[in-house]
Amino acid sequence: MGVRMNSRASDVAFSEAVKAEQRRLGSRGQFEAMERGRGWPSTVTPDLAAILAATRSFYLGTANAAGQPYIQHRGGQPGFLKVIDDRTLGFADLSGNRQYITAGNLAENPRAFIFVMDYARRRRVKIWGSVRIIENDDDLLAQMRPAQGNAIAERVILFTIEAWDRNCPQHIPRLIPVEDVETLVQQLRQRIGELESELARTSGKRGE
Repeated sequence: MGVRMNSRASDVAFSEAVKAEQRRLGSRGQFEAMERGRGWPSTVTPDLAAILAATRSFYLGTANAAGQPYIQHRGGQPGFLKVIDDRTLGFADLSGNRQYITAGNLAENPRAFIFVMDYARRRRVKIWGSVRIIENDDDLLAQMRPAQGNAIAERVILFTIEAWDRNCPQHIPRLIPVEDVETLVQQLRQRIGELESELARTSGKRGE
């Protein structure tokens, strides 16, 4: 869809109604300054690419033709949300509960939204754009399919970026993935075992 002529990338989120609310509540000035400056990016930067490479979880927002919104969680190993080029992200659509609400919404309204939340690093990224569903492309599906796990990949979802913004960490709780905690606990247990062995050897020498 792309950004309309004489508009800014942030207009995808800042409609005239939103701008009116910003004026009414006193925040429009700061966003006008942002728009006059660098504004929101509309392509993948090295910073965004690094965040997405570490992403284990995100939410995909869609809406049907009547405007009814829906949010679906997507998760996987780091790297499952792939950068295809500077305007395109992609991931494999894995078999789930077979409600197909997202697929149905996209069939009549391609506009979509990705919300990436990184609780461990307390950062969040909002990405606006549109989606194409690719079916019956075995080569592309093989590229997108996760290397781990045995879930069935049914199709590929390609997300074309229109604009994105990175939020401040305010109000984000610090949560650590259980896999990272288990790794740290195992390292601590190993170190404790080493220290206990060393202590036993030292105590033995003192008793001689």
